[in-house]
Amino acid sequence: MRNLKLILAYDGADFSGWQVQPDTNTVQGTLASAIGRITGEKVLPQGSGRTDAGVHALAQVMTFVTESSVPTQNFVKALNDVLPPSIRVLGVSEMPAEFHARHSARAKTYRYRIYRESICPPFLARYVWHYPYRLDEAAMARGAGLVVGENDFTSFAAVDPERGREGDPISNVRTIFSSKWERVDDELVYTVRGSGFLHHMVRNLVGTFILVGRSTLQVGDVTTILAARDRSAAGATVPASGLYLVGVEY
Repeated sequence: MRNLKLILAYDGADFSGWQVQPDTNTVQGTLASAIGRITGEKVLPQGSGRTDAGVHALAQVMTFVTESSVPTQNFVKALNDVLPPSIRVLGVSEMPAEFHARHSARAKTYRYRIYRESICPPFLARYVWHYPYRLDEAAMARGAGLVVGENDFTSFAAVDPERGREGDPISNVRTIFSSKWERVDDELVYTVRGSGFLHHMVRNLVGTFILVGRSTLQVGDVTTILAARDRSAAGATVPASGLYLVGVEY
């Protein structure tokens, strides 16, 4: 038996998220079908995390166990030949049996893109959140720094019905290593790196920072919201289109 690790990029706009579901188009289901066509095996690849419907990935990691003897480089070509253009396999490597895409992960980085100009180009609309309204971007940057460190992120977590079914920890405590906003041409971009993330956590953080940018909240309110451990205290969940899983560290 071989334990194979794949690095993937995908456009999440046309998928109902990562996790396989009946009668819907998912990334995990599409990959399972493609692997089955090549190996003749029925497998369910395990991802580093379950990205939501519409969320993109630049370097998602997944693992699966196979008896196939196909060389790793051949797997890259064979999978890309049968997968839709919206999913690309960037690399395949053989790992020790104990390696697992999710359980072995030490840190992840996410990025959220907001397009700030008045008219969003149509070829960008699937990949950003268009928000042309007034924002105090400096205040948002200060607010972002307040979530760095080990905290209970209950205020920023949506209820996840799948939580606990696959051995996930019940605690909502996570460590954020870096959290920052920066201007990149016509976009305001949020990048956050942490030990792990709760369901909708990044999108809820962004929604809260938007309220800071609109002066609905003050910068210091971010700390108060963290301490409240109450989802209703934080901002709304922003659209999935602007969110990317940038990378996973092991």
